[in-house]
Amino acid sequence: MKRTTVLLAEDHMIVREGFRKMLEFEADIAVIGEAQDGRQAVALAKKLRPDVVLMDIAMPLLNGLEATRQVLKAVPKTKVLILSAHSDDAYVQNATESGAVGFLLKQTSAHDVCRAIREVQKGKTFFSPSVSRRQGRLHPQSLDRAGLPREKSAHLTSREMEVLQLIAEGKANKETAAELGIGLKTVEKHREHLMEKLDIHDTAGLTRYAISAGIIESSVQLTIV
Repeated sequence: MKRTTVLLAEDHMIVREGFRKMLEFEADIAVIGEAQDGRQAVALAKKLRPDVVLMDIAMPLLNGLEATRQVLKAVPKTKVLILSAHSDDAYVQNATESGAVGFLLKQTSAHDVCRAIREVQKGKTFFSPSVSRRQGRLHPQSLDRAGLPREKSAHLTSREMEVLQLIAEGKANKETAAELGIGLKTVEKHREHLMEKLDIHDTAGLTRYAISAGIIESSVQLTIV
């Protein structure tokens, strides 16, 4: 029997271990790797080429939405299932726009998680039951990735998304430059572009946008500078 290979991407070790132990009981599913942040998830996906990635939406360094885009660009045949503690319509919308084929709440039963993995491997989509019931209320044509009116929407590059996340996590420009391995002036330029594209002109506003877009979770403790 060919087993469906799975990569777990979740920054909380206890949650990651819980998923791994749960999946170990399934004869047709094999966990082949674990990532604790979005960048590691992308690197492992490129290396291991899993059938399915269980991707947490809010992770340090690189969030699950941008990690999903990068994984699918590098390994198009991989299917991504987004994991989240939140079921806001904007989060679900953002996940599907990123290329995910499913959205699972972390409260989802073990049965539904395994079912989701099997369904997406067959080329289908899967959403947690409570999310699925609300899908008819989503209007992709009228909302952007932050759940805002489409006219507020702006296309951000992968690098701009990375810079935005680090800004929202409270990193200063110098820290962001060191984290991404780029020059300070380059970070400053990306920051200027973000503010121009989003028509937001302070760090607090960028942070609020990042929260509304699901790039970081509102429960994260932030230092606004």
